[in-house]
Amino acid sequence: MTTPFATDRWQSRLDELRAAHHVPGATLAVLTGGTVHELASGLLHRGTGVRATPDSVFLAGSLAKVYTATLVMQLAASGELDLDAPVAASLPEFGTPDPDATATITIRQLLSHTGGMTNDFMYDSGRGDDCLAGYVRALREVPLDCPPGMVLSYGSSGYVVLGRLIEVLTGRTWDQALRERVFEPLGLERSMTLPEEALRFRAAMGHMGEPGRAPEPAPAWDMMPRSAGPYGRVIVSAGDVVRFAKMHLDGGLAPGGAPVLPAGAVAAMRRREADSLDKWSVSADGWGLGWTLHDWNGVPGFGHDGSAVSQFSFLRVLPGAGVAVALLANGGAAGRLYAGLFRELLGELAGVRMPPPFAPPANPPEVDLTPLAGTYPRAGVVTTISRGADGGGRLRYEFVDEMRHFSPPLEADLVPVSRSAGATVFAAAGMPVGEEFWPVVCATLPDGRPYVQVGMRVAVKAP
Repeated sequence: MTTPFATDRWQSRLDELRAAHHVPGATLAVLTGGTVHELASGLLHRGTGVRATPDSVFLAGSLAKVYTATLVMQLAASGELDLDAPVAASLPEFGTPDPDATATITIRQLLSHTGGMTNDFMYDSGRGDDCLAGYVRALREVPLDCPPGMVLSYGSSGYVVLGRLIEVLTGRTWDQALRERVFEPLGLERSMTLPEEALRFRAAMGHMGEPGRAPEPAPAWDMMPRSAGPYGRVIVSAGDVVRFAKMHLDGGLAPGGAPVLPAGAVAAMRRREADSLDKWSVSADGWGLGWTLHDWNGVPGFGHDGSAVSQFSFLRVLPGAGVAVALLANGGAAGRLYAGLFRELLGELAGVRMPPPFAPPANPPEVDLTPLAGTYPRAGVVTTISRGADGGGRLRYEFVDEMRHFSPPLEADLVPVSRSAGATVFAAAGMPVGEEFWPVVCATLPDGRPYVQVGMRVAVKAP
């Protein structure tokens, strides 16, 4: 029996939690009992005072990846590509500095973040329709973060490669292919990819500021280049996100019954491809073909998170209950808003108990920092683990190269959380961004080299 959706009560909770966590504005969409409910709270822009409404659109960041993955799976289902074939077989322009890796990285590995591709190569290849082609050319000179096929390492650059592959096979830009093959068949009138398209609607402005205080409007609406689209830019309403998720719940069918994606491809996207040692950054125990996967006390689900510097998206889908929930927010402690609101919502509507927020235990385990200390470089970021003046661990997370203007170096104390034969987990405390604690995972590749994982991104220790 489906629990009725108490609109007034959930509106009050959204209002309360949004204000408590200094989130300027947020929209919420809930699919339950086959019906989509849409709520809004706060302001789209604190400078202009424009209020958020359910049909407002937000930058959804990495939520774009599941849309790109859906396009790839359409092409795989029609026989136009083979998920297990090397990317270079369908996209000869693809390359890396490692010829052996170039010849072996598969489409499946890019979808599941196991191809070793880097995340923080934010290359501006212009606003033209050739921007993805330009990005892929430049990517040929960017080192892998780790060898392909060894470990899950979140890599946005691989999704630009997938976006370019879509362009080559469809003869359309990624933006056009997504509109014609997904948005239009599903009737998603408030889903788009380009800033000029968003001007037709009430669009949220991102906000930035110190944690615990009301943030101020960001200096720019969108700081990403057009080439970021396949991994980081869909502009959507919360209701449209849930309608997209409903297609995946309905075996790939549009509302009128027309197939958008074959049922077998829908199921394949939710099949686990890789396990995750970091189970907290995006609430994922593992990864499918595009989707993050979680198992909360025996209840399986899928989803994805996204951030576009100062706007945030959260999608959680519980197929057993037929429930999907999407939250879009434009600054503040959006992660805490998500955790508090979704814990209550999914507990009531789907009968699941979400894991508690990530935090160190009251009595942290003893950890020998000696073998972990050192420098861990990857494209765009250098991570350093050292011993602080008090003998405890310290983390320095420094943006370099094309990313050097992104943020000043971030520094934090490392508090041990857990230790096992497979990994040592720390909580980075005192980071001047977002959440109270960041998960930091130290582990070893199958070839014996130590690595650190911050934000799901792997960096191998320098010799």
